[in-house]
Amino acid sequence: MADKVAIVTGGARGIGRACAHALAKAGHAIALVDLLVPEMERTAGEIRALGREALIFEADVAQHARARDIAVEVKRRLGRIDFLLNDAGKAQPKGILEITEEEFDRTIAVNLKSCFNYIRAVAPIMLEQGAGRIASISSLNAYSGGVTAAVSKFAYASAKAGILGMTRALAKELGPTILINAVVPGVIETELGNPLTKSRGAEIARTGIALRRMGKPDDVAQLVAFLAISEPCFITGQDFVVDGFQYNV
Repeated sequence: MADKVAIVTGGARGIGRACAHALAKAGHAIALVDLLVPEMERTAGEIRALGREALIFEADVAQHARARDIAVEVKRRLGRIDFLLNDAGKAQPKGILEITEEEFDRTIAVNLKSCFNYIRAVAPIMLEQGAGRIASISSLNAYSGGVTAAVSKFAYASAKAGILGMTRALAKELGPTILINAVVPGVIETELGNPLTKSRGAEIARTGIALRRMGKPDDVAQLVAFLAISEPCFITGQDFVVDGFQYNV
């Protein structure tokens, strides 16, 4: 049985991987949920090297029943669930005139419904424990609707805005036992990168970000770890921007 246990969706790489590391360093055993099994196994190995338990679950986060089964299995094997990070997401670059209904539905399912799936799965466990915390990764696109050069357009922005509404509503519904917040990254440079950071990274850092650099996954991870472990904590229903003050992208 672990002292603290966290589930991280989308934990195989990028922001999710960095957050899994930060949570492990903060004392959590980690359950990773992703479709990228080799990358997830690598991340699990890194967590075990830190002296923490790591479980891996290959899963499509859009599947509701699978989320429930994973939560039950984590509770059975590790004894509790203290923190959930909803990080799994999917880019969608198509505009309203190009996107199909199936592509729109899939974007909403992976980016927004997945948050519902895993919150619904862990909430009964956290309520029974008498405590729990949740964070979901949104995006600056939730505010901007996706700037002209954004990798993802309206469908992604819609899903990420939905996370903010879900966070505020559930903070009221699940409080005071469960604290739930959203994290809103700006342009983050991951190991894979994306077309925007690859083509305009230096320009964006020089002319559009007050701190004159791209964000890193660790920048997001430090805030996530704070939300997971800070005591006392009088913070719920909030959205926290991590963008180095991105003002002209």
